[in-house]
Amino acid sequence: MQFANINGVTLHYQLIGAPAGKPVIVFSNSLGTDFRIWRDVIVRLAGEFAIITYDKRGHGLSDTGTTPCSMDDHVADLAGLLDLLDVKNAIVCGLSVGGLIAQGLYASRPDLVRALVLCDTGHRIGTADMWNSRIDAIETAGIEAISDNILERWFTTEFRQEQPEALAGYRNMLCRTPSAGYMGTAAAIRDTDYTEEAKRIAVPAMCVVGDQDGATPPELVGEMAKLIPGARYQVIPNAGHLPCIEQPVVLTDAIQAFVDLLSEEGGTVN
Repeated sequence: MQFANINGVTLHYQLIGAPAGKPVIVFSNSLGTDFRIWRDVIVRLAGEFAIITYDKRGHGLSDTGTTPCSMDDHVADLAGLLDLLDVKNAIVCGLSVGGLIAQGLYASRPDLVRALVLCDTGHRIGTADMWNSRIDAIETAGIEAISDNILERWFTTEFRQEQPEALAGYRNMLCRTPSAGYMGTAAAIRDTDYTEEAKRIAVPAMCVVGDQDGATPPELVGEMAKLIPGARYQVIPNAGHLPCIEQPVVLTDAIQAFVDLLSEEGGTVN
């Protein structure tokens, strides 16, 4: 396991090397998860990319830090980690709040970003009332009390019915997220609107979404894609909010095809 102190917070991360000249891809995960959600994508990309995954503050094995935190805090954490690892010009793949972090990273540190893969995310996500209600519910009864509703947004009905053991495991991941970390990040999402920033994205971007995503539905992701100049948009069939879990092969193929296009259009991507 690898750890680093970034902005006074210990972050858990993983760096998987690749032969010289291969592009770097960075994965940023969703609210209530840790970087293990990317496993089935990473195993298919290893060797073709240098890969960085990490647990954002308040999640996984990373410190929670001071709460509530802001999206700027999350963005600064990722920027600090990439600076520590001497990474620039990366393909940044963010899921849900990870996609907001990716957008914020480009807005503040464009030198770090070669391209964006924005998975099941938006330029803004939800409403203040929605996030405040969720924070209140967790303060009152804990994450477990609302876990069923969250899992219904994360996964398709088919997945929930046919893979009960996996569903139980992902419930554990969600419920074991520190409440302070979850609520702090929920507040950061509540307070973030990257509508104007999305319009100024000037690197290649691909926006993907599960066709049954109950958290950031295709309509929202499509709206974001229209804001980003030249963005590609792809709907992944038979997937909810976490296509990296339900449809890792399809998502991996989409990422690889996107990178191949980058190579064709602009030479090397490393």
